[in-house]
Amino acid sequence: MESETGVYHVLNRGNYRTDIFRSDKTKTAFLMCLGEACEKTGWEVHAWCLMSNHYHLALSTPNANLVDGMRWLQGTFSTRFNRMRREAGHLFQGRYKSLVVDPEGGLGPLCHYIHLNPVRAKLCPVSGLSDYRWTSLPWLMETKRRPGWYQPQPALAHAGALADTPAGRRKYLAYLDWLAEDEAERKKQRFTEMSKGWIIGTSDFAKTMIKEQQELVGRGRRMAAATQATREALWEEELTSLLAKLRRTPADLVQASKSADWKRALAATLKARTTATNRWLGETLHMGGLHEVSRQASAWQRQPDPALQKKLGWTTNYKA
Repeated sequence: MESETGVYHVLNRGNYRTDIFRSDKTKTAFLMCLGEACEKTGWEVHAWCLMSNHYHLALSTPNANLVDGMRWLQGTFSTRFNRMRREAGHLFQGRYKSLVVDPEGGLGPLCHYIHLNPVRAKLCPVSGLSDYRWTSLPWLMETKRRPGWYQPQPALAHAGALADTPAGRRKYLAYLDWLAEDEAERKKQRFTEMSKGWIIGTSDFAKTMIKEQQELVGRGRRMAAATQATREALWEEELTSLLAKLRRTPADLVQASKSADWKRALAATLKARTTATNRWLGETLHMGGLHEVSRQASAWQRQPDPALQKKLGWTTNYKA
């Protein structure tokens, strides 16, 4: 159930519980993919954690595109992982699990739960969390490390309406220290339910979600078609903007060769900024089949034309 106000706990494990995040290089590669996915989709991530064989994300989807974004994130990371390790096959244990989160009563506790994951796994004490690289807590503690898509406010707000200041952030670390020791409070915040079922929130929130779900029954195909049309409209809008920057027209797309450098640049830019599929790009940009689009766009990214990059506004907000 996708929504413009949707908040989710997304998690997945390595296939057969394999330790897919064995090295820092692999963890960094996943974070790079997550950053790219957020820039494509407009996701806002409120907390994240990478463990040896699974990940946790607390995120909002202002553009109602969880499925689209997760398909890109897991598919792209799996391809890069297999290429890096010279392996093949499924990387993750199935699709992924996503629990609907109550933004008022469930999101803050979920962030605390995710931040305390390494403590529960005995990887580090709470006092070491601010230096533990593989959760979002160091980003919360140091504003200069935050990419634009990371939004820690729900965690700070739930921990006592804490300000996003040095003092407020120190109080949040003290709050986690207290929470890690207070079993009754963790039970009150439903820590044992954070990765189970389909929802995180109060009973009233659950009733509302059930009612909305029931109203959607029988409208699945119609909604899917409408969602796809919306996606393609967004891709078209971005394409129109990019063509204007290049002083090109849709007619130029038809007349130019499939491998024209500016068309390769367009394909690479659209792939970087949207979730446009290779099939759609091939048909719209008149570049041939989906595999050819992928090959041409990847080749251009490896050796881009600086002048075209400047015209198309290539930048990145990700900070490792």
